[in-house]
Amino acid sequence: MSHPVQGPSADSVRIFDTTLRDGEQSPGATLTSEEKLEVARALSRLGVDVIEAGFPCASPDDFEAVQAIAASVGTTPVEGRVASEPPVICGLARATEKDIQTAFDAVKVAKHPRIHIFLATSPIHREHKLRMTKEQVVERMVRMVTFAKTLCDDIEFSPEDAGRTEPEFLYEVLEAAIEAGATTLNIPDTVGYTIPEEFGALIAGIVANVKGVERATISVHCHNDLGLATANTLAGIKNGARQAEVTINGIGERAGNTALEEVVMALQTREPVFKLRTNIDATQLTRTSKLVSVRTGMVVQPNKAVVGANAFAHESGIHQDGMLKNEATYEIMRPEAVGAGQTLLVLGKHSGRHAFAVRLRELGHALEGEGLDAAFARFKVLADKKKRITDADLEALAVSEFGRGREYFSLDAVQVTCGSNGMPTATVRLRCPDGEVRTHAAVGTGPVHAVFRAVDEIVQAPAELLEYSINNVTEGIDSLGHASVRVRGAGDGGRLNPQHGSGQSPILHGHAADTDVIVASTKAYLAALNRVLANQNAQERTSSPAAAPAPQKAS
Repeated sequence: MSHPVQGPSADSVRIFDTTLRDGEQSPGATLTSEEKLEVARALSRLGVDVIEAGFPCASPDDFEAVQAIAASVGTTPVEGRVASEPPVICGLARATEKDIQTAFDAVKVAKHPRIHIFLATSPIHREHKLRMTKEQVVERMVRMVTFAKTLCDDIEFSPEDAGRTEPEFLYEVLEAAIEAGATTLNIPDTVGYTIPEEFGALIAGIVANVKGVERATISVHCHNDLGLATANTLAGIKNGARQAEVTINGIGERAGNTALEEVVMALQTREPVFKLRTNIDATQLTRTSKLVSVRTGMVVQPNKAVVGANAFAHESGIHQDGMLKNEATYEIMRPEAVGAGQTLLVLGKHSGRHAFAVRLRELGHALEGEGLDAAFARFKVLADKKKRITDADLEALAVSEFGRGREYFSLDAVQVTCGSNGMPTATVRLRCPDGEVRTHAAVGTGPVHAVFRAVDEIVQAPAELLEYSINNVTEGIDSLGHASVRVRGAGDGGRLNPQHGSGQSPILHGHAADTDVIVASTKAYLAALNRVLANQNAQERTSSPAAAPAPQKAS
């Protein structure tokens, strides 16, 4: 059995990141195994204490991704991580022996593995979802936590929908969980229903009324349906919780989860009030935010707290006057504190591949082989076009080349004709899976629409365009343009949400960066369609009579 991880001290809050599990439940945020590993490395460098790597029983791919994270990120500290120990690697499990055993099998190679078990406790969930009595819920929970304890010392238990559970019954469940061996008690506001005063009182009641609570760490996991996730989390911390369950950029089910960057900077900025610290290196917040945004296709709104593009922008004359006289007049934290200041990259068109690779590693991107070669080639082209190369440019190149997955179709050339008169026309030349190069022209309402129509005629992928956006990576007319596309693929994506069931068509995304926004848009759309084709092929293999039945996917 593994040795339990030391709980947080009285003056610190453990950061439990569930970007790779709860965050991935956002429609269209599905990540490949390679992308999950890349994000996990970034979370480890950031200083996250616990990484919930996924739901191992959901699918073979989820199991393999969690296992890969446990074997890599969970065994030794990644380069750049301040802590001397690797993070805890956690796998989620429903209250069944199969889920628990599968979760343990996925995380057991980590130095500090954890099994996270959840079972609903609220009246509406007991009656309509579980169809179980209070006694049956307690009995099931005790039996499953006891079983998990025979596999792993570090056990977390979550009474799902705790925010709408009768306090007295919640105390009873938590007390029994401690006796069965749970080391962390997570209190989820699953549907984002509570308000801060209410949620703070719930945590205070647990501290005061649950026998043996001093033997476990109290955790909080808040959803943002009413926009109160961060406020509720801070209220829980103020009343005794010492673990916060969060996601980068606040992504997650429905309106999302508590945002990691908001909790961390609230505790840091208002340290005199909370008198608590975290192990997070805040200077990496903006970088990690951008990585997760690109990988998931979930664009961060400009006015997002801490990491939004406008978080440190001042347009009002009164504000600008105050900033010029004293920055503290309108900024409660400096952009450098969260890594928002742009560092100039002292590399140019004469720089070598080695210096380029070293700087990439310093920024947290471990590109190798063909991916490094492709990024370096694009860097050389960019250096010829731009006077200044920033770290933001470099990171955009790195994320564009990492984790592409299989390219069924790749862009060979694109040309558009558009203007105030005439019909926008695009000609696209693609390299196909059989090696053939095909060309097609199409007319659209604009150049991007024309390009996408031409691509559709060649690729013939069963997909519907849902969202398209283009953003500049840095300032200036020579900036890289970053394109993001989300499409809905045909058929069942094979995902099972234990709360909502399965059967919905998968939402998939693609992204790309280029100084030409038309090229970036074309590559992003192709990346999304390639994912649709990969997903379709995976479904066909799974449904083949010769294929072994795969476990249901959960999230």
